[in-house]
Amino acid sequence: MLRGSGCLPRASLAPAAVLAAALLASLSRCSLLEPQDLVVSPLSQYFGTKTRYEDANPGLLPDPEAPRRDPELLENCTPVQLVALIRHGTRYPTSKQIRKLRQLHGLLQARGPGEHRADAAGGRDLGAALADRPLWYADWMDGQLVEKGRQDMRQLALRLSSLFPGLFSRENCSRLQLVTSSKHRCVESGDAFLKGLWQHYHPGSPAPDVADMECGPPRINDKLMRFFDHCEKFTTEVESNNTALYHVEAFKTGPEMQKVLKKVAAILQVPVNNLNADLIQVAFFTCSFDLAIKGVKSPWCDVFDTDDAKVLEYLNDLKQYWKRGYGYAINSRSSCTLFQDIFQHLDKAVEQKKRSQPVSSPVILQFGHAETLLPLLSLMGYFKDKEPLTAYNYKEQMHRKFRSGHIVPYASNLLFVLYHCKNAKTSEDEFRVQMLLNEKVLPLAYSQETVSLYDDLKNHYKDILQSCHASEECKLPKMNNTSDEL
Repeated sequence: MLRGSGCLPRASLAPAAVLAAALLASLSRCSLLEPQDLVVSPLSQYFGTKTRYEDANPGLLPDPEAPRRDPELLENCTPVQLVALIRHGTRYPTSKQIRKLRQLHGLLQARGPGEHRADAAGGRDLGAALADRPLWYADWMDGQLVEKGRQDMRQLALRLSSLFPGLFSRENCSRLQLVTSSKHRCVESGDAFLKGLWQHYHPGSPAPDVADMECGPPRINDKLMRFFDHCEKFTTEVESNNTALYHVEAFKTGPEMQKVLKKVAAILQVPVNNLNADLIQVAFFTCSFDLAIKGVKSPWCDVFDTDDAKVLEYLNDLKQYWKRGYGYAINSRSSCTLFQDIFQHLDKAVEQKKRSQPVSSPVILQFGHAETLLPLLSLMGYFKDKEPLTAYNYKEQMHRKFRSGHIVPYASNLLFVLYHCKNAKTSEDEFRVQMLLNEKVLPLAYSQETVSLYDDLKNHYKDILQSCHASEECKLPKMNNTSDEL
């Protein structure tokens, strides 16, 4: 049963052929919709980067192609360009996560027969239930996009087409620019987005191969989408530095995590010494993967309550903070090339409009990772807390801004929308920029205004635009191999 009463056309006196065509188009749109009853869990909002898009962005329209106009978008202005940075859709766990899950599953299966008993409250033996539950994850999955992830992208394409119909017009299809990371899940996300656009342009018609589409295919550019792999200072001082994630490791052995560890050991009826924070975290993420990929609330979710989930969310956020966010300056400074690339597109569009020329690339779509988005948002000053996230201030950070699941869930997207406006007082042309994060207007980090004159925005970020050179930022210091903690 599909959600949304708008899926089927109402009976009318139209000729049968017309009605059949309308029905086909409507059913085609509906094939992209979610099931009517979205399976939810009290843990859903704590999965960090493994969070489903619909959990981070509730209230999405049942019909992605329904006419839509956000009241906060600019009136009396015409959008002339959209630059979108998009994280890939829902994916399988990595092979590393799958190996840890097998290890945990083996611990449960190794419990002696006498240990298979009801819990202290006389309830079911959850450890036995999980030991008997087959593991359906296989090594070949290794972070690949799942069908739900393709659906994430198709629906996003339909919603953005509805929100910015002028930019995503069929006439502009051949002028779309698509860039992607080389990772399979990103390439496939770009392909799925294009198939969503095809569905928008050709309702009821099956999409051809992306290579045969006028809009595609995406172009691989890892220097933009995986800039962190090309930054020697980051890879040496953070990625490969055993001490860079000190606070993550310290929190794993801290009191909050140890409390969760003992509680889970009791629930699963295994010796606490056989468990560690990594195994607990992979059990928690297995709940999230079952929910996101299969839409089922598995028994893995029953192992944890919301207090546990908050601790495990913080553990994940600590990793993102110190490895991709504000923990070290190089995390964000390594993304300056991507930031400058975005503004080069906007600059070109402004110049073309000033010369009364058509904008050569009305839509630029860039498909990357959570690791692409978080450093860029940090570079721009978003979601920065007054105090750093550490292993020792969990309680003080309960209401922190830096919650990765709210910022970069699966299919997360950061949009820069350039508008051409007429000044009401002077009748002169103006160019304004608005940013959207996950399809919601994102106030400026430095003023909380929802829109900026383009020149003012460039002026605020002039240091990054003029002085941030990746070749210099990413160069290792000759005598100092220690990380530059903020």
